[in-house]
Amino acid sequence: MIRSLRFAGFAMVAAILGAAAVVVAFAGDDGPAPATQATIAMRYSEFSEGRITVPAGVPLMFTLVNQDPIGHEWIIGDEATHARHRTGTEPYHDEIPTEVSLRAYETKTTTIVFDKPGDYVYVCHLPGHEQYGMKGVVRVVASDD
Repeated sequence: MIRSLRFAGFAMVAAILGAAAVVVAFAGDDGPAPATQATIAMRYSEFSEGRITVPAGVPLMFTLVNQDPIGHEWIIGDEATHARHRTGTEPYHDEIPTEVSLRAYETKTTTIVFDKPGDYVYVCHLPGHEQYGMKGVVRVVASDD
């Protein structure tokens, strides 16, 4: 029974990661095509996706997959948000869609609607992780109404 559950868990993670290549597809030299779903894996204290593009006003569902034996966090926002978290003392994030903590080997989803075009940076603010390079960008583009 435990083996079949473990196998099912591994199969689910493999399917999610395989789908990421399809969902966050690249459109040649123009950069990433707009997405409505994105999978971001965390492995070796790095994010698998460094840049994601989404139209403004469209819900973007993130699947966050921590493949590391340590915890991580995924916080997205403007510079003021990141400045607050660089000096903050919040040990765990679980109530705000733009602030997610993941324990070792945990997977979570969160959905965000970005209203204004621009670049929104996501970072893991656990000690040393940002300096190690654990950050990425969601580029929000004007939607084609």
